[in-house]
Amino acid sequence: MKQFLKDVLHDLGETPKRLNSKYFYDHTGDRIFQQIMNCEEYYPTNCELEIFQHKTAELAKVLKNGFDTFDLIEMGAGDATKSSYLLMEMLRQNFDFTYMPIDISADMIGHLEKKLPKEIDGLKVKGLNGEYFDMLTHARKISPKRKVILFLGGTIGNFETDAALEFCRELRSYLQKGDVLMIGFDLKKHPDVIRKAYNDAQGLTKAFNLNLLSRINRELGGNFVLEQFDHYPSYDPATGACRSYLISLTEQEVCIEGRVFTFKKDEYISMEISQKYSVEETELMAFKSGFKPVNHFFDSRHWFLDTVWQCE
Repeated sequence: MKQFLKDVLHDLGETPKRLNSKYFYDHTGDRIFQQIMNCEEYYPTNCELEIFQHKTAELAKVLKNGFDTFDLIEMGAGDATKSSYLLMEMLRQNFDFTYMPIDISADMIGHLEKKLPKEIDGLKVKGLNGEYFDMLTHARKISPKRKVILFLGGTIGNFETDAALEFCRELRSYLQKGDVLMIGFDLKKHPDVIRKAYNDAQGLTKAFNLNLLSRINRELGGNFVLEQFDHYPSYDPATGACRSYLISLTEQEVCIEGRVFTFKKDEYISMEISQKYSVEETELMAFKSGFKPVNHFFDSRHWFLDTVWQCE
C-alpha cells in the first residue's frame, strides 16, 4: 500500500501526469483483462497461444539447448495457460527439469503449485513469489542448474524502447553464458488492427484503464469522478508505440491523501505503452543486450513473435 501511494503521488505530480500500468491488476483489473483477452479485437493472446499449441515439439527441442537438466523459469507466469503446452511436451520427451514460475501474486503462485502437478503428471514445480530479478537471484541460490527463461505475452512492450533494452541487459546479468531466454514480441502490422485491439467495441479497455482510478479511490482515499475522464488510445506506425491515455473532460481537482492535483480540460494522464517491434529491431535488441538470437517462432499471420535468445 505504501509503495502504491508513493508511486501514485509521484506520478500524478509529474508533467505530463502519468500512472504506472503495473497497478492495473487488482481483482477487478484481473477480471477485466481476462475479458479483454477473450474479445474479438485483442489478438496477441491467441497469436502466442497458437505458437505454443502448434509448434510445441520444436519449441521444446530448441529450449532444451542440449542441457541434461535445467530449470525452466517463467517470469510473470500468470495462470500458465500457454506454457502448460510446453511443460507437457517436455515431460513427454522425458526432459529433466523443474518449472519455476515467478509471479508477484502469492495467491497465483500457490494456485500453480497445487494445480499444475495434479494436471500434469510428473511435473516438478517450485513457485517463486516476488519481483523478477529478486526471484532470479533466489533461483540461482537454490539451484545450480542451467536456466531457461520464459518472458511471454509481449510484456516487454510495456517498457519504453530504451527501458526495454536496459531491462534485457539487466536480465542478461543474472544469467550465465549458454543459458536461454524465450521472449515474446508483438510485431508491427496494419495500424488499424493494432488500434482496434486497444479500443475494443465493448469498451473493455476503457473500463480497464478507468478501473485504476477506482482502485485509487478505494485503496488510497482518492476522489476521482470516473465520468469526467475518457479513454483515448493512439498508435504511431513510425515508432511502433501504442499508447493509452485518460483525458480530463473538464477542469477539476482530485484529492489523494491531502494532495490536490489540478486538471485542465483535455489534459491527459499517460496510462500505458504497448510497444510494437519489427523482427529486425528484436534482433538488434538481442545483440545490444548480450544475447544471440537463435530461432524465431511466428503465428500463422506473422503478427506475433516468440524468439529464442542464447546468452553470449
